[in-house]
Amino acid sequence: MAEELSFPTGLGTSTPETISLLGQDLAADLMGKVGFGELAFWLVAGRRPSAGEVRVFEAVLVALADHGFTPTAIAARLTYLSAPESLQGALAAGLLGGGSRFLGVTEDCGRFLAGLLRDAGPSPDFEAIALDAVRAAKADKKFIPGLGHPVHKELDPRTPVLIRIADEEGLRGPHLQLFEAIGRVHPSVLGKTLPLNGAGVCGAALADLGLPVDLLRGFALLARTAGLIGQIAEERRTPIGMDIYRFVDRNAAYTPRED
Repeated sequence: MAEELSFPTGLGTSTPETISLLGQDLAADLMGKVGFGELAFWLVAGRRPSAGEVRVFEAVLVALADHGFTPTAIAARLTYLSAPESLQGALAAGLLGGGSRFLGVTEDCGRFLAGLLRDAGPSPDFEAIALDAVRAAKADKKFIPGLGHPVHKELDPRTPVLIRIADEEGLRGPHLQLFEAIGRVHPSVLGKTLPLNGAGVCGAALADLGLPVDLLRGFALLARTAGLIGQIAEERRTPIGMDIYRFVDRNAAYTPRED
């Protein structure tokens, strides 16, 4: 007799009559009672977040939802121009651009800070750890994730707001504190002052919420999905994709290759 297969899950299951999610009745216990941000946190963390955690988490999602005509937004709009029958293709094109320069910094920063804190002990000296990290990055000619921004040269307006919200909720944890220390000490090492950017502070805040640092990019993509839907909706109302395409095409200049 064939062995009965079993595929364990702590997420969702369904029967002809019910849908269960996270051990709750989806229709009776969750719909209209749980916000989407709370649910997203719960699905990943495996625990229901506190009200303060939801506030910080949703502030992160708002901070990362849209930032203007970034490459991710332009990619989504141009893909929609090329294939308007494929909304999913346009969204996917935008999300695929979430890497080390845009969106991916959230995970990169959280992972970087977590690595620095891993062997720091219960009472870390944030200033000393930050100073060593900045000096090491300079010696290795590497960038520190979350330090600097292509547009906000002096202050990313998202950064102090998110730190304030985390502080108000008692969630200004070691990752945020270390990130702030990097902001204080780096000018003495680098000889210039760079802002702590919004994507980086989001990564620090998410890490302080106890979310897995290897999955933080997923939350950035979750937030940006809403922004990309907005970008595509605006492209339908007031299209610019064709103008971008024509501008680049008509200003292309053939340059012989130097092989």
